Amino acid sequence: MEQFDEVREIGMGPMVGKVALSIDATRDGSMVEPGAQVVLQRGDLMLTYTVAGPEALASIVEHPEAIAHADGHRRTGVNVASFTLIALRGEGVRGRAMQTPHPRLRALLRAVGDAPYEADAGGDVRFFLPDQNGQERWLRLDEIPLAPTVPAAWPRP
Repeated sequence: MEQFDEVREIGMGPMVGKVALSIDATRDGSMVEPGAQVVLQRGDLMLTYTVAGPEALASIVEHPEAIAHADGHRRTGVNVASFTLIALRGEGVRGRAMQTPHPRLRALLRAVGDAPYEADAGGDVRFFLPDQNGQERWLRLDEIPLAPTVPAAWPRP
């Protein structure tokens, strides 16, 4: 959301929240029906997002601007996911998070545990954890070694 100057000026950071879900998953497996709207209040601004259907995917991911900025968007996504994971490992939240039907989330919560985290000079959130060789170092969320049985992150092969 902070791609818009008016939202960035508010300085409230990314927003993660609940969305009212449809009773039945749609045919394409998404939980929110295409055309549904999500409304968020940011300072004095009211932002309205409309959920696009699967037919919009190609026009979004194949757009030249999306391709040109793909690495930055991925990096931002990894950082947002890292802060979300930090919030989910908090007291009173972790137990509920470990009950979700998302094996990758549970594996990451176990891997991160109470490890310290910080933002490096480039702004990437990193956790102090053992790498693939057992050497402790600062790792981004997408560098944390997980068991081969843990589902891959998106995009899945």
